[in-house]
Amino acid sequence: MSAASMKTRVLTGITTTGTPHLGNYVGAIKPAIAASQDPSVQSYYFLADLHALIKCQDPQRVQASRLEIAATWLALGLDTDNAIFYRQSDIPEIPELTWMLSCVCAKGLMNRAHAYKAAVAENEAADNQDPDKGITMGLFGYPVLMAADILMFNAHKVPVGRDQIQHIEMARDIGGRFNHLFKGEYFTLPEAVVDDEVAVLGGLDGRKMSKSYNNTIPLFVSEKKLLKLVRKIKTNSLEPGEPKDPEGCTLFQIYSAFASREEREAMRGEYANGIGWGEVKNRLFELLDAQLREPRERYEALMQDPAHIESVLLKGAERARAEAVPFMDRLRVAVGLGRFV
Repeated sequence: MSAASMKTRVLTGITTTGTPHLGNYVGAIKPAIAASQDPSVQSYYFLADLHALIKCQDPQRVQASRLEIAATWLALGLDTDNAIFYRQSDIPEIPELTWMLSCVCAKGLMNRAHAYKAAVAENEAADNQDPDKGITMGLFGYPVLMAADILMFNAHKVPVGRDQIQHIEMARDIGGRFNHLFKGEYFTLPEAVVDDEVAVLGGLDGRKMSKSYNNTIPLFVSEKKLLKLVRKIKTNSLEPGEPKDPEGCTLFQIYSAFASREEREAMRGEYANGIGWGEVKNRLFELLDAQLREPRERYEALMQDPAHIESVLLKGAERARAEAVPFMDRLRVAVGLGRFV
């Protein structure tokens, strides 16, 4: 057994429908980049641009998001010598595997998918006669495409939020069904990894930072824009000099996600001493700007050099297909689609 095959395989997909923000960085990008530097882990990071088409029919937005997200990961230090970094759409074996898996996946399993059930419930609440109004096959079959992403590279672990655990369980069900029907151990059954310690940042209005709420702070805005956004973060009406509770405070939460332990404890003391909200916002801006300045410069340089990003992604796709092509040959034989000679 080779050293590479003994590594733990970890796979993460990034949907290309928006601009990365502080919440994405703290919750997903930072821990993933740390994992990419671990020689005992074989990491697969991909731009989930086929998934993006489910949610977004604006080609300019999808194209821009792919470039921004790729530049973000590279600017923040993704180790592409160790990790395999690729575009989903550059791996034609993935949609082929999606079809194979669709042919063994029970429709009833897809009926139970959270996203589909939520869309049906929304139609029923609106008294639409057709419960499937506006629901595409992309949305309905999304868990099968996600299963193909995972099973193609036989990932052992898939870091996800709690809302995505069901999809990993579905990938296990579909992979197990294929193994059973075609009498072989073709697929490793993946495990969902949920890190409850990963911070979920609040946004400008105090709700979870999300592009859906339009309350995000993009990672690489200019210093001027960053200061403007930080100053917009919602606070209560306590005056300077009045003690403030850091728990549940969006400013303190974001500060804590970027600060050292010593800085965090010092700020906690400042809250007890009645620091003014304006001063907290200034301190938060200074901390963020100091940490993001160099990555921002790298990001801006990368955005001006899309040819370099393209070359990195094509190299990653070449490495990914070096595994996917022979594996699909094996799967074609398994289902009866192998060559005659």
